[in-house]
Amino acid sequence: MRKVVSGLFVSLDGVAQSPNEWQFAFDEEMGATLAGTLETADTILLGGVTFTEWAGYWPTVTSGEDAGFAKWINESPKYVVSSTLDSVEDWANSTLIRGDLVTAVNELKSGDGKDITVAGSPTLVRSLLELDLLDELVLLIHPVVAGEGRRKLFTDDVPMKRLQLVEARPTSSGVIIATYRPAR
Repeated sequence: MRKVVSGLFVSLDGVAQSPNEWQFAFDEEMGATLAGTLETADTILLGGVTFTEWAGYWPTVTSGEDAGFAKWINESPKYVVSSTLDSVEDWANSTLIRGDLVTAVNELKSGDGKDITVAGSPTLVRSLLELDLLDELVLLIHPVVAGEGRRKLFTDDVPMKRLQLVEARPTSSGVIIATYRPAR
């Protein structure tokens, strides 16, 4: 069965919103971790906000250091979880998921292929974790307090969920790459 895996940049104070505004370094170890996603996943889950932000950008990237990721994400099947979007036709290989998230994700997990990665989409990550659909959570924890009213990965009203630490390693820039699995 395929796994659903999420990798997110977070600050020490739990902020996941707009990492481009507070992420001070991107080192080789982080790059290798993210490159591993490209090798182990062939399907992408996105929330509506991330889809809207990325659909206008990634299809336009054809050269430079991001070209490899752009090619991968543009060609991969993307499933968009949103109750507000009417269409996702403006980005090739995108399908809108409406209705029961549990059924839709379990159908994806039982299909053929590699892992399913959640790109960005912290709200979707919270929902997947709460519904016991997320198999692995990789946090790239940056040694910075982002503050300034940005949204955190987990809100104060999220129900308790136990996770098991699978691996944790520091990078050369001081980021900790921590991999967790839900305690089932």
